[in-house]
Parts: sequence; structure tokens; C-alpha cells
Amino acid sequence: MSTASSNTDTARVFIFDTTLRDGEQSPGATMTLEEKLQVAEILDTMGVDIIEAGFPIASNGDFEAVATIAKRSRNAVIAGLARAIPADIDRAGEAVRHARRGRIHTFVSTSPIHLAHQMKKSEDEVLEIVTNTVTQARNLIDDVEWSGMDATRTPLEFLARCTEAAIKAGATTINIPDTVGYSTPEDYYQLIHDLIEMVPDSDKAIFSTHCHNDLGMAVANSIAGVRAGARQVECTINGLGERAGNAALEEIVMAFKTRADALPFHTTIESTHLARASKIVSAAANFPVQYNKAIVGKNAFAHESGIHQDGMLKNALTYEIMTPESVGIKSTSLVMGKHSGRHAFKEKLRDLGYELADNQFQEAFQRFKELADRKKHVYDEDLVALVDDEIGSAADRIKLVDMNVTSKTGGIHRCELVLSVDGSKVEVNHDGTGSVDAIFNAIKTGVGAKPHLVLYAVDGVTGGTDAQANAHVRLEMNGRIASGNASEPDTLVASARAYLNAYNRLLIERGAPAQGALAG
Repeated sequence: MSTASSNTDTARVFIFDTTLRDGEQSPGATMTLEEKLQVAEILDTMGVDIIEAGFPIASNGDFEAVATIAKRSRNAVIAGLARAIPADIDRAGEAVRHARRGRIHTFVSTSPIHLAHQMKKSEDEVLEIVTNTVTQARNLIDDVEWSGMDATRTPLEFLARCTEAAIKAGATTINIPDTVGYSTPEDYYQLIHDLIEMVPDSDKAIFSTHCHNDLGMAVANSIAGVRAGARQVECTINGLGERAGNAALEEIVMAFKTRADALPFHTTIESTHLARASKIVSAAANFPVQYNKAIVGKNAFAHESGIHQDGMLKNALTYEIMTPESVGIKSTSLVMGKHSGRHAFKEKLRDLGYELADNQFQEAFQRFKELADRKKHVYDEDLVALVDDEIGSAADRIKLVDMNVTSKTGGIHRCELVLSVDGSKVEVNHDGTGSVDAIFNAIKTGVGAKPHLVLYAVDGVTGGTDAQANAHVRLEMNGRIASGNASEPDTLVASARAYLNAYNRLLIERGAPAQGALAG
């Protein structure tokens, strides 16, 4: 049964998560199949209504991911994206056919600039395409969503005609994307309102928002669309997405929950999973969450100002409009130390939302003990960084075995490196203009490739001089981009492991052997 026909609660807003499709299209955010399954699991667990699992026609890997998620889904509708092309629609239908509830999401451009320069089609031709492709999709599955790409720059009359054609052909959801993040909340409210009023049989479909954040208004526009009558919001965890990203799921959900007085809408999302979902997606996509990110950022519930601290001690409501517990953030953090045993460590990980396989647990526990020996205080954030790092690098084919870095003010900077490449030891040393440059040069020599360094950044997982360093590296090679991160008490070791993590992701994307075909 489609969500359109089953919705009788007029204040209910369906959450359509596109982290695995639109989010993964962010440069460098490509995820492995296991990472996608992990993300899909937390989305299903937290109550996401529709998971857009990928773009099945894009690659065999994308098809496999969508099909596997469809087979494993327990509650969520699993959607596959398809262009308005028969082969795309057939492929999407095949990918989602094993889901308990599947959806085909098909789209076509509607704006004059897209029709003239990208589609090279007339309005009448596009209308025919809408009718034919939605009909094809509906013949494969009962739940069909139609989107008019660049809808917010499309003349209202033509957009209404396309919407009417899609509903007549059997679309159960009509998505009105602000594809390039051009709208203001007032514009978007009026567009959704007018379409619902103008289009015959608009009550036979759910209207949906899909807003990009190019002008920083994705969440505001999405909420404006809901106020105008839309009852599905397309969004992503952490706002991940192309260019400046999409509307952030956690912000939409908590806006409705916190400001029910002004926004009398609700979702079925269990908000206590939000922080965990944020960490899983950040680790899988290798996209760090900015410290001051709303709801899930490191500083979202942190207070340093003396005035704020005084108010918080007297009454938390003075400076917090929601509790950290409501989004899954623990109020206590200092628990673990070097005397903690395996059982306590396992219970702590379970408390933080982790269930590790035996081999992963043993590796994580060993790294925890090493960290506890070097670091006076081990915080929850340290454990999350450690375990996410372990999970993210478990399948790496090139690993750091040993490293010695020599630096001298005004003198030589040299890195002596031992790598494991598909189980074989590789020893190399290289100079550089600085310690990190020497490390990266040595790695490039060891693996026999020279990817371009797009981004290198380091931040502290917690405060203090003994804080773990969280290193972020983004590499580009042959038009492909991949990101890596790693957390270690030693900044140089973290930098080396982050670089290797990113390079391993390039290998996964290329499907290349780790030796021989590395260069190029």
C-alpha cells in the first residue's frame, strides 16, 4: 500500500531520506556496500518512512546496494531513483522488487533552462515523457514518485500540467525539488500552495519537498513547503548532499518536535537515534560534522561562556531548548580508563550504540587499552572516534605497520615507513618540506601512485594537549575523489592513516589491484 493512500493523519509528515543517493553524490562521499547497509540499518531503526537507497542504473554496485537493502528492510519503503528513461525504470523496479514495500522514483527536467540546454525538448515532448514513464513505473509497482527537476525555476502553469499528467498516470507522490537551492521560504510556500490548489485530483497524491542548501535555506524552505500542504520531506543525515547539501533530517525532525506550538506537525522518527545516525553517516561518508552544526554538532550542547555555564547550572532551560538526551547524546562522558576490562568496554560500546563482530571488538579493545595508557582521560567522544575509525579501516588493503619521522628546525624532514600492501611488507623512506609532506611523499612512493591532495585538516576529538587528533584527507585521482579519516593521539600517525584510508577508498572505487595497477 502506498503512503499516499494510507495516510489519514493530516499532521503526519513522512520522512524520505536520500543520504544513500543524493548524499553519496557529494564529491568524495562514496560508500562501500557494507557502509551503505550500516546506514540503511540505522535509518530503518530510527523510523525513516522511505529510504532512497540509490540510483540502480548508475552502476552494478549501486544496483546491488539497492537490491540488498530492499531485501533486508524491515519497515521502511525502499526507493530506487530512475531518470525518465525506460531502461532506468526497469532497472529500478528490478532493484526494489524484493522490498516489503518498494517505490520507483522517476524524474525529468521541467525548467526552461534545463529544457533548452540539457533536455533539448519542447514542453509537449516533456509532458508525453511524464505520462509514458510514470505509466511504465506504475505497471511495475504500486508506489511511484514523480519529480520535476528544477521545479522552482519552472513556470507554474507548465509545472501544474506536468503534475496533473503524473497523477493521471498513477504517481502517488509528487516531489517539487528546489534543485539548485534558489527559492526563499515565501517563494516555496506559494509554489506548493498554488500547485495543490490548481492541479485536479491533487488530493490523490502526497506532495513532497526536496530542497538544496545553496543559499542556506533548505530547512526553512522544507518547513515552508510543509506549512503549504506538503506531507513528505526529502532530506539527509547531517545535510549531506551535492554542493552545499540538502535539508538536514535532524533539523527538520527536531524543529517539529521542539516548536510544536508554531509547527503542529509530527514524524515517526525516534529522535534519540539522531546523534548515532550522524556519527555513522559521518564515518561512512568520511565527511566530518562541523562543530556548531545544529542538533548533532560537537558544540550543539556545549557551553563555555561563564554566563551560560552559570545559567545551565541553575536551570538547563536557560540556554538549552532541548535536552541532549532527546537526540541521543549522553550527558556524562568520563567513564572509561586503563583499568577497564573487556566486559566494561563492551557494555560501554553497547551504551554508545555499537555492536561489533568479535574480531572488530578485539581490535577496538586493543586500541582502547593503548589509548588509555597514553591519555589521562578517555571520553565518550574518544571511544566513538576510535571505534568508527576501526570500522572504517577494517577492510583497508594497504595498512600502516610502522613509521619513524625525523624533523629538525631548518633542517631535514624524513619519514621511514613500513606498509602492508595486500599482506606484503613494503619499506620506503622519503624527505619532505615538513613532517606531513614527508609522510605523504613516502606513502605515494610506497603505493606507486600520486593522487592529488584536495584537503588535509586536523582537529582534536576532545580538549586538552593529550586529545586524540582526528585527521581528514581528501584525494583525487583520474577524476575520482575519496575521503579518509583517522583518529590517534599522535597527529602524524593519524595523518598517515587518514591518507591511507582515503587511498584505500580510491582502490575500492577503481576496483584495482593494490599493486601493479596503482599508478595512473
